[in-house]
Amino acid sequence: MLLDAQTLQEFYASPLGDLARRLIGRIVRGRWGGAAGMTVAALGYGAPYLDRFRDTAARCLALTPAEQGAAVWPGRDRCAVALVRAEMLPLPDNSIDRLLIVHALEGAERPENLLKEVWRVVAPEGRVLVIVPSRRGVWARVDRTPFGFGLPYSKTQLRDLLQGVVFSPVYWGEALFAPPIDRRFVIRSAPTIERIGAALSLPFAGVYVVEALKQVYRPVGVHALSRPRLAIVNPALAPSARRVGGCGDHASIVQLAPGEPL
Repeated sequence: MLLDAQTLQEFYASPLGDLARRLIGRIVRGRWGGAAGMTVAALGYGAPYLDRFRDTAARCLALTPAEQGAAVWPGRDRCAVALVRAEMLPLPDNSIDRLLIVHALEGAERPENLLKEVWRVVAPEGRVLVIVPSRRGVWARVDRTPFGFGLPYSKTQLRDLLQGVVFSPVYWGEALFAPPIDRRFVIRSAPTIERIGAALSLPFAGVYVVEALKQVYRPVGVHALSRPRLAIVNPALAPSARRVGGCGDHASIVQLAPGEPL
């Protein structure tokens, strides 16, 4: 189940949504910097996290699943949003250097197919940053935020999913350790809670932020070749025969063993 774009837009316009954007965006910025000269895209609802790349990246695209709807970004004069089918992206092979997946994977009916299509469009040695709700987190249990919808993941499930479509995780991060409470004192203390939670690796973070590298060479299964087995033949002399006792019908044939003199 994917939330519609208007609901997501309203969430990120709220104080709690702005807090989520800042805390998650800190990790995104730390992993990718400015992505200078690269083609950067987001699949899902990634507009709140793409703003930091607009001035430095060569291209910035927001790809929104058709069932989610679209919100104009960054402005009506220069809209860079496209409605797409997540399993059939209108992009050529190896065309994206950095791809952010947010508010997409947890609501996908076939997440493996979505990631296979992502593998196709990402450039060789390109990077994918996946943001999904954590099964252990409080945010996945509260439906007042977008992270409370769809399928939350455990770390093992997410690793197996990425490796199954030939992405190699190179970084594991967590965010949103503060509870999803829209109160001023909670929002004000959230950065401190975030630093403590990350330093102590506390188990109740709201989301996983995983960076994965596209593996260019897909593993090929090894098949055993069937080889014909040759029969072992031991050479031996064939027995010989001679006629004795006259000619014609009354002659008899005597069987000789190999090596017996005539």
